[in-house]
Amino acid sequence: MRAVIVDCAIYQDGRRVDGPSDFSDALAEARSRGDAFLWIGLHEPSEKEFAMVTSEFGLHALAVEDSLRAHQRPKLEVYDDSLFVVLKPVIYEPQTDTVSTDELMIFVGDSFVVTVRHGDAAPLAAVRQRLEKERDVLKHGPTAILYAVSDAIVDHYIDVAAELQTDLEELEAEVFAPNGGDAKNTASRIYTFKRQVLEFRRATGPLTAPMTRLAGAGVPFVSERSQPFFRDVGDHLTRANEQVEGLDRLLSDILSAHLAQMGVRQNDDMRKISAWAAMAAVPTMVAGIYGMNFQHMPELTWTWSYPVVIVLMAGIVFGLYRQFKRRGWL
Repeated sequence: MRAVIVDCAIYQDGRRVDGPSDFSDALAEARSRGDAFLWIGLHEPSEKEFAMVTSEFGLHALAVEDSLRAHQRPKLEVYDDSLFVVLKPVIYEPQTDTVSTDELMIFVGDSFVVTVRHGDAAPLAAVRQRLEKERDVLKHGPTAILYAVSDAIVDHYIDVAAELQTDLEELEAEVFAPNGGDAKNTASRIYTFKRQVLEFRRATGPLTAPMTRLAGAGVPFVSERSQPFFRDVGDHLTRANEQVEGLDRLLSDILSAHLAQMGVRQNDDMRKISAWAAMAAVPTMVAGIYGMNFQHMPELTWTWSYPVVIVLMAGIVFGLYRQFKRRGWL
């Protein structure tokens, strides 16, 4: 069980205090102090391992089931003894320019916070260290943990959106380059990019409603003093959502421009092919007529007939070439 528990600590009056190492005893200690709470962090617990925590903290069975299965949408659910919040941290891989998501579940009760992390996208050690230096925030109790974790994840959304914006500018420059790059590769990159943005939107979009609800009144375990913190997170989330929507719209415009460019290139190619085919048709027609082996044909006995026909064909082809060149077909 110790491998699953990343950290377990009691906090009182904005400070981390010494307590039992066993989470069951630590919870009892926190409740006995009255104004203290316990924060226990778990990483990918099994059903058997999490059952021990469930029995001690009295977590709702439906929330526990969601925590173990993962693959949940961001949401907020209110139960009798706790709040259940699902967040989706985002991972950006600069080497491959890809976006993926993990999941983080948070249970908030009157004297405890339980965080269940799936994947490695949101290590909470940095959040815990920062909170332990901000006593004024930590004095708000378990709600402070929910705020700090949400704030860290949403701020990372903005950082990832900035990285994607840079990648999109590079893709845009490639699409509108004079040579246009490889058409198939460019179209594939645009489609892959849209998939990354869609994955990003699945993390940011559904989180708006829970943050709005936490910033309002009537949510258990969230005091009125804590509501401004969630309004701040909501503002940052709105900014992230606007950036993601902007990326999606710009990608659609780039894809439309790329398809239009491909259409223009195909039209240019067809005009060139048609022009060369027309020029090749003239000597083919003349040669075909003189190759019919009729006895009575004009200029068959004339000494200069062959050079004249060659010059005539070359002149007609040259005239067609000038005409097509003037119209921009060649």
